[in-house]
Amino acid sequence: MSKILIVEDEVIIRTALRKLLTRNKHDVKEAGSVSEATSKNKLDTFDLIISDLRLPGAPGTDLIQLAGDVPVLIMTSYASLRSAVDSMRMGAVDYIAKPFDHDEMLAAVKRVIGKSASLAAAVSKNATGEYDKEIEGMIGTSPVMKELYSKIHKVAPTNATVLVNGETGTGKELVANAIHRESPRREKSIISVNCAAIPETLIEAELFGHEKGAFTGAATMREGLVAAADGGTLFLDEIGELPLEAQARLLRVLQEGEVRPIGAVESKKVDVRLIAATHRDLGRLVREKKFREDLYFRINVVQLKLPPLRERGKDILALAETFVKRYCAETRRAPLSLTPEAIQAITTYSWPGNIRELENAMQRSVILCENETEIDHTQLSIDLDLVKVDDDYPEEAKENATKANKQASSNEPNEDLSLEDYFQRFVLEHQDSMSETELAKKLGVSRKCLWERRQRLGIPRTKSNQSASTAK
Repeated sequence: MSKILIVEDEVIIRTALRKLLTRNKHDVKEAGSVSEATSKNKLDTFDLIISDLRLPGAPGTDLIQLAGDVPVLIMTSYASLRSAVDSMRMGAVDYIAKPFDHDEMLAAVKRVIGKSASLAAAVSKNATGEYDKEIEGMIGTSPVMKELYSKIHKVAPTNATVLVNGETGTGKELVANAIHRESPRREKSIISVNCAAIPETLIEAELFGHEKGAFTGAATMREGLVAAADGGTLFLDEIGELPLEAQARLLRVLQEGEVRPIGAVESKKVDVRLIAATHRDLGRLVREKKFREDLYFRINVVQLKLPPLRERGKDILALAETFVKRYCAETRRAPLSLTPEAIQAITTYSWPGNIRELENAMQRSVILCENETEIDHTQLSIDLDLVKVDDDYPEEAKENATKANKQASSNEPNEDLSLEDYFQRFVLEHQDSMSETELAKKLGVSRKCLWERRQRLGIPRTKSNQSASTAK
């Protein structure tokens, strides 16, 4: 059971969050300010601290330093987005925009606690801190990347075969190069081969070489890429695309340490370290008889899993800013910064193409940006599925609001209310007596955020609410 501290001055949000986390088997404590949190609790005993950014007295970001190694998740409204980004630069593990639904919060908590536990386990195995160093050419300080760095530092000096698994665009070749640079083979070459980029009819000849006249078109003898990597490292990207015949030849290289070119009588001894990479599930391919089981177990000695970009928290912004700086220099432009709206878009988008897609988006934004100082979210050209605000509510939205009114007017307590349920109930119960500004302030969100959430949940403003807002 994980111990979580909630620091939030708005009682309705704090209560909803406590009930949500308690139902999901977490041990939860709460406080209304930084001073209350520190006076009543020992911060280093918690697994996670969830804090609002704006609190009475000291801001929530003060907890980042006070909590030491305990991760701090910052809650913020749209209006204070720039401050949220600054808090991540100060060391917050991540931020989440208010209002949020229960699934969004639970996913963030699970992600932060899970990665923090993994990192703690890795650090405990290496008390000297030797493996905490970052990797040259790789950007990221999130817990999941620190764990990856630790594994790279450990496996690189060995001769073990490594299988790198990750989605397309996550940087598998960067990992292979990092392993080679830190290995005793660094003075020799690393030969990189994309198995998916070579036609099936040529892959064996490319990898293992051929004798003159071995097949039609083989006018001369050719050394294969495996032999070219002798004494160094062979990196086979997308190994799941390797044909079964080539898999059998590769297995012999790994088992016997020798390669026999196509058409040759004798084999040649080779000393090659193999690093393989794939975005596919090799275990499933084995069950489908599309990948040799014996080869799978031979290459799966040490497996490194690269996280998708969407799971790397504050690394996303660091990567984006690095790419902007790089392409500003390449295009000889004055340095550009990202607007708060662009930062929100970048850090909330799912990035299915991972780092490669992010880099392309930043390069495109720098090239097409007409502003001399800033890149806005409109120039990112990514499918953000942003909510559009519209004053005209359709009939079905009004029906949803009527049903919600009936639910909210019920006197029966409901312990299973999600954060969205609390949001909806609070608005329905108080909108006749409060203006939009007052409602937004009580909920800890901006008026724009309140307006967008009204539209999504189908809660139109009442006449009395509109009058109250006008009077204010």
